Amino acid sequence: MFSSRKLLTRLCPDHSERRETSLDGNRQKGPITNQNGSSTEKLRWPISFLVPCTHKIIWKYLGEIKRCPEHTFSFKIISGAANVVGPSICFDGNMLMSNVKNNVGRGLNMALINGTTGQLIKIDSFDMYSGDINNLLNFMKGISKGTLVLLASYDDPATKLNDEARQLFSDLGSKYASQMGFRDNWIFVGGSGLKNKSPFEQHLKNNQETNKYDGWPELLEMEGCVPKKID
Repeated sequence: MFSSRKLLTRLCPDHSERRETSLDGNRQKGPITNQNGSSTEKLRWPISFLVPCTHKIIWKYLGEIKRCPEHTFSFKIISGAANVVGPSICFDGNMLMSNVKNNVGRGLNMALINGTTGQLIKIDSFDMYSGDINNLLNFMKGISKGTLVLLASYDDPATKLNDEARQLFSDLGSKYASQMGFRDNWIFVGGSGLKNKSPFEQHLKNNQETNKYDGWPELLEMEGCVPKKID
């Protein structure tokens, strides 16, 4: 298991130097270690994670930018990395959830957005390893039509995920909720009232043969422009 020390590995633009930087800005030396003291592979965050949310701009790797058109909202979601670094959810220029904001947790991290105005309705996180599934079910059953749902997993998204919860996510446009397993990585943008499956979803299985980190798959990153709901 990874150390609980929250460490980022910063990739410099020329790829020739790596700087390990903790969330409080202090320089760190050496690799992340397991609790037993053995080395593990360093967590590598894309440089775009280090760029603040900017209104109507999606920041690409090494500074390339893309602007979202009118009548859309920009978003950027990064899943958690193993059980060390939490996820981040940025929407229309505002960082909604992140380690730095201290409002993410193990399991599923979710933000609800008014699909017409872009206003934040609610954020919450749900422990899918040892938490109460009813908290998630009650949260999801209260989602009104026209609401955008942004989701990022951290550590384990699925141990407590039952058939009812999986179906609710499928109703929001998820293609992968039914396949979610222990320590998979998952990021998703869906909405209440969607007629088709969402094009904004990524899922990576926990597989010991292909995992990037010891016991966890590589982090996921997704950005794009989601259409506003026009009444």
